[in-house]
Amino acid sequence: MSLAHTFTAIFSGNPEIVCEAPGRVNLIGEHVDYCDGFVMPFAISDRTYAAIKRRPDRKIRMSSMQRPNEIFETSLDDLQPSGEGNWERYICGVIWAFGERITDGLEILVDGHVALGAGLSSSAALECSVAFGLDQLFETGFSLAQLAKLAQRAENDFVGMPCGIMDQSVSLMAQAGNALLLDCRDLSTEQIPLDLASAGLELLIIDTQAHHTLVDGGYAERRASCESAAEKLGIKALRDCSITQLEDSRNKLTELEYMRAEHIVNDIKRVHECVDRLKNNDFITVGQILTKSHASLRDLFEISCPELNLAVDTALENNSLGGRMIGGGFGGSAIALFKVADIDQAKRAIAAAFKEAGYTEPRFFTSLPSAGAKVTI
Repeated sequence: MSLAHTFTAIFSGNPEIVCEAPGRVNLIGEHVDYCDGFVMPFAISDRTYAAIKRRPDRKIRMSSMQRPNEIFETSLDDLQPSGEGNWERYICGVIWAFGERITDGLEILVDGHVALGAGLSSSAALECSVAFGLDQLFETGFSLAQLAKLAQRAENDFVGMPCGIMDQSVSLMAQAGNALLLDCRDLSTEQIPLDLASAGLELLIIDTQAHHTLVDGGYAERRASCESAAEKLGIKALRDCSITQLEDSRNKLTELEYMRAEHIVNDIKRVHECVDRLKNNDFITVGQILTKSHASLRDLFEISCPELNLAVDTALENNSLGGRMIGGGFGGSAIALFKVADIDQAKRAIAAAFKEAGYTEPRFFTSLPSAGAKVTI
């Protein structure tokens, strides 16, 4: 049954608007968004859809195509951060972040097609599909950058996940065929062509199915270490520190803070190197940059896991130009850059390595850089 038909069956009547927003893969620049750094994600083709209708009262009723027998109910007057709930709190957080601009109750049905826990930002896809729809429905006139900040606030302050601005920005601002170079300080962007097909290449996404939960504290601890390091260095954020400055100020930091900061400073540098290499179609060096980033995330930021390491290592052993873990860490997905002719053999090798190690069988998929949020109906 389609989203609109299911909406009618659950709530009666047709939705006023249906919007969609994509998940993302971050090509390079991991955990640097909350350090005011530069990142370069692209939107994937997998998307989350939100059908929305206004009510004549102040009630909010929400359901999901993935759980059609469940309806979550609350009201505009009862929205407040509590740290409790499941998928519905991301929607509640967005409505809450809009504040008094939302003047009517709502009926919302969502349909999520971004893999959960895979490091592809299913949460931002959900937030942005709803935020984009509410902006259109209530004619609030927010820019895409403002909507990204609003959706980030929902996740930070309502859900309790201290994420940066990257995921929401690319879900809203992406353009098909491009990666998005994003300055996380001022949200300025540049579309960077990512034409892998013309070079006979493809980016393989490997979902290790070691599913992560970022609200468990590991993410927050990394962010706190980076903010502590910046404060001790007397700068606003680690984006403002060069590797030379970091080395010269090593005695001001704990060993752990230095490790975390070393990753951040170098990964921001790797983003700029990657942009330069993409503009010159130098995919060999791009692959090498990805692999260096993975080693840094594994050894300095300590957020990889055995499944992610096995995926990347096996890809490299099977003719990958380079690869790395993506997302918040502690599970999720890895990416690996391949010549198209080498991908099938690599998939078999990675699957065999996982089976031999006793891990859950990984899932594989690819995606061309896709467009950001839009109105479907």
